[in-house]
Amino acid sequence: MSNCEPTVNYQAINFTEKLNLFSEYCAPKVIAEMNDYQFKIVKIKGDFIFHTHQDTDETFIVLEGSLRIDFEDGYIKVSAGEMYVVPKGVVHKPYAEHEVRMVLVEPKNTLNTGDGAVSEKTAINDIWI
Repeated sequence: MSNCEPTVNYQAINFTEKLNLFSEYCAPKVIAEMNDYQFKIVKIKGDFIFHTHQDTDETFIVLEGSLRIDFEDGYIKVSAGEMYVVPKGVVHKPYAEHEVRMVLVEPKNTLNTGDGAVSEKTAINDIWI
């Protein structure tokens, strides 16, 4: 084997185990990378802020709970076992009446509050768990 070959970790990532390692809401944690994209787990409860990502789509995969994503002209409900892709440039706001556990798929360095929308809801980026 040459030293140019990548090292492979032969261990599955368990969403439940990872989600049980933290309790804070709206604080995505990175669990894997694929090319320039990150897979992040997050818990949310309550209201978030309207925001947009001008240069990227954002994928929400709900593992537990029921997520509502509000848009300027409507909303969509995403239940456990479902996913939704918010197209780039679309203003949106996640909301969860009760705790929702989910996976986000987005490029590295994507702020959870969108482009230029730094607020008290902005999470520190690139935190691995």
